[in-house]
Amino acid sequence: MAATAQAVIGKDVARIDGERKVTGAASYGSDFALPDQTYAFLVTSTIAHGRVRRIDEAAARRVPGVIAVYTHLDMAGKVKPGKLMADGGYMGTSIQPLTSPDILHDGQIVAVVVGETFESAREGAYRLDISYHQAPASAGFGDAGVETVAAEEASKSHEDPKIGDAATAFQQAALRIDASYSTPTQHHNPIELFTTLCHWSDGKLTVWESSQNVWGYKYGLAEQLGIDPNDIRVVSPFIGGAFGSRGSLTPRTAIIAEIARQLQRPVKLAPTRDQGFTIATYRAETRHHMKLGATLDGKLVSLSHEAWEVTSRPDNYMVSGTKATTRLYRCPNVYSKVSIVHADRNTPGFMRSPPELPYLFALESAIDELAVAAGIDPIELRRINDTQVEPIKGLPYTSRSLMACFDAGAKAFGWHDRNPKPGSMRDGDWLIGWGCASTMYPTAVAPAAAKVRLMPDGKAIVQTAAHDIGTGAYTVIGQVAAERLGLPLENIEVQIGDSALPPAPVAGGSNTTASVCNVIAKACDRLRHQLFQQSNAASTKDMSAMSLASVLGDLPKEGMEAYAENLPHGTKPDSIGKLYQGHSTLAGGSELKDRIQFAFGAEFVELRIHRLTKEIRCSRLLGAFACGRIVNPRTARSQLMGGLIWGLSSALHEETEIDQASARYYNDDLAEYLIPVNADVRQVEVLLVPEEDKAVNDLGIKGLGELGNVGTNAAVANAVYHATGLRIRDLPIRLEDLLAMEI
Repeated sequence: MAATAQAVIGKDVARIDGERKVTGAASYGSDFALPDQTYAFLVTSTIAHGRVRRIDEAAARRVPGVIAVYTHLDMAGKVKPGKLMADGGYMGTSIQPLTSPDILHDGQIVAVVVGETFESAREGAYRLDISYHQAPASAGFGDAGVETVAAEEASKSHEDPKIGDAATAFQQAALRIDASYSTPTQHHNPIELFTTLCHWSDGKLTVWESSQNVWGYKYGLAEQLGIDPNDIRVVSPFIGGAFGSRGSLTPRTAIIAEIARQLQRPVKLAPTRDQGFTIATYRAETRHHMKLGATLDGKLVSLSHEAWEVTSRPDNYMVSGTKATTRLYRCPNVYSKVSIVHADRNTPGFMRSPPELPYLFALESAIDELAVAAGIDPIELRRINDTQVEPIKGLPYTSRSLMACFDAGAKAFGWHDRNPKPGSMRDGDWLIGWGCASTMYPTAVAPAAAKVRLMPDGKAIVQTAAHDIGTGAYTVIGQVAAERLGLPLENIEVQIGDSALPPAPVAGGSNTTASVCNVIAKACDRLRHQLFQQSNAASTKDMSAMSLASVLGDLPKEGMEAYAENLPHGTKPDSIGKLYQGHSTLAGGSELKDRIQFAFGAEFVELRIHRLTKEIRCSRLLGAFACGRIVNPRTARSQLMGGLIWGLSSALHEETEIDQASARYYNDDLAEYLIPVNADVRQVEVLLVPEEDKAVNDLGIKGLGELGNVGTNAAVANAVYHATGLRIRDLPIRLEDLLAMEI
């Protein structure tokens, strides 16, 4: 870095794309429009299992403006099925609609009506007359017809961590916790609907769709449509909410692309909100059986975690969070087993902190129960079982600041004022409950590529096909480039969200900042080296002392550019090649052979529960997080604050209700799918605990986006117990769960 470079990394700066967003100048996937475009409207099944018996298109085709109706009779064989991402593909489900009359889940696409206007397409869809042969459907746990399969049988790559003899150690333990927990189905409900716009020109396809994985979409669509990936461009500059729902390709995109190819006109699809519950993925419903054994002084001697997850009939999707729960605390005897339950549902998928949020709810609730049984403060129990070496393989953590987070959080929260006796803290008729929990999230880094061009006027253009899902990626990428080039941030133009740019990994696993910023730094350093070599800098020392201003005059009119690729520690040599085929190879967490990489935090919750009405109110949320080097404290706090609120939501609000008899979702709108509003969260505080970890990558950056909402649900449940003495083990916790309270 030049001696004259400004220290931009770590500064609290406003988002460089903020003005565009608040003024409406930013174009999201739903905002794009083309001349002569047509409009598609989906028709989805009203049964969860069976077959389409008959489709009468006559009334639909009579609607003025209706251009065409597409069903399995028209589309069978036109779009090839794709493989799941977990199986080396690009898809979020292997279920390909419109290939046969078979119905595998509620809300499966059974027809697409295309019109000159959105209104004509919608009216035509409503007039389509479809009848079905309905078969009995299995909604999930406990239903007749479901199939339970051990995860290690379903996937060769699955790991059930274990060590020692957990069963014997549990039986011999002085203190024992044996309890079951559950988390519900939850849906993303992004504000931006799952819109797709497809246009063909001279045999080449352009897709405008909000995506967390534009290169993956490009290659996945090429497979499904049978064309060269180089003939596809996917554009997604801004995303109106994603958090996993746009990480994998869904069947709708190729269907709309094929219809546009047949019509030779642009086709735009804007699904309804209720359709978003079934044409995209969601958080799987889970159940857990936790067994903890400990000595009288609180040392864990046995930890057993068995879990079950609901998935679709054909797919072996699983989240498998035992990789985290078996490694959070020191314990000599550990057992885990994950099973998946196949039901007549659409395939679940990534939803922020997919494994950790449901799995740590079980562990951190059980840890609180153990603290009560041992008569030890919950924070001190965690301190007793803290470790710098994970218990399964004996690998060292690159950094682990868990107790530093608890110390900082406890001081700020005032934890020392807590009376541990349930129901002892009151404010009139309001019972006060304080709860805490650990949070952890794997630190992953993926291969990435980037291009940086410096212009004679001292401005730079940074290009990479990364994604900003609302996290501030434009800004942190710009900050890294500004610092490495020694330029003001306002001189950096960041271009992302386009498959025409150098490939970057999926915006998932909280890897974007760590992965992309490191390759940006590498490209900037390479550009400086090229520039100063051209200027005959005598040595590296001379090069670092020179400023860009002194050599800008030597640049050609079109500027000078550098291209860089980065292969992180732990990734295989072929990972760069896979990157150029749309595959993201994340390395880190518990997957490395020589070390373990996680970010940690401590979360605190204050609840107020009315002793008569049983109303639950959250008066305070506080999280203390250690996430390596912070590129921008403002965007980091925003992410972690949002995570805390979402964690509260997962504890008290969110649940997708399903009719067990028909296996159909019925609260599939924002009127009945509960989410928190401002009045539900009175005070939120985020503490960034300093941490340096250069082992994870050259810049010392750890991902933090998903860290904030892990553990919060357990802290809420623990606060409910502290306030009432009632231990609620099934989420979400609602007023009716507290009716037995007699305090």
